[in-house]
Amino acid sequence: MVDNDEWLVVIDRQKVFAQSEWSTWACADGTYYDTDEAFVKLAEAYGERVVYTRYVAPDEPRDAWVEYFKDWPQFLVPPDDPMYDFTDETDLLAKGHPVVTKTTFGKWGEELAQAIGGAKKIALCGVATDCCVMLTALAAADDGVAVRLVADACAGSTPDNQRLALEAMGLFSPLITVTDSAAILG
Repeated sequence: MVDNDEWLVVIDRQKVFAQSEWSTWACADGTYYDTDEAFVKLAEAYGERVVYTRYVAPDEPRDAWVEYFKDWPQFLVPPDDPMYDFTDETDLLAKGHPVVTKTTFGKWGEELAQAIGGAKKIALCGVATDCCVMLTALAAADDGVAVRLVADACAGSTPDNQRLALEAMGLFSPLITVTDSAAILG
């Protein structure tokens, strides 16, 4: 059931993670699109209590990111590059909602906490489960926020990495609860 004091946090539903014909960062085998139905139902059910996040590359990588981007130079583009746009269905649903844009995989921090009005309960969906979703979930839980991870509304970089990430986050129960959209929507 959707709790009245819980927010839906939608992680990085962007073209760069969805469109595998040109992006090596896209979820494997089109699994991103397998999450569409659950995501749309959740976004509609949470109404005004939805915040979206976007990943963008830093203008100039620093520290460990310098080495990282040596392997991924094609993604070092300005934040307004179309690859970092929301996918079409996400863009429609995000209109009028807060959007938190960060140059880090994990999205939890002061800006996201403020966007949800300091709420202490969130449901998470988005991509990639084994990267941005997991880092956000762990940081939020560590900050005392109850996290419900909606597995069928998340896609991993690969199906195997999805499974591993869900298992890893399951270790943090009851701070993080791995669930599905049917359980939340009732």
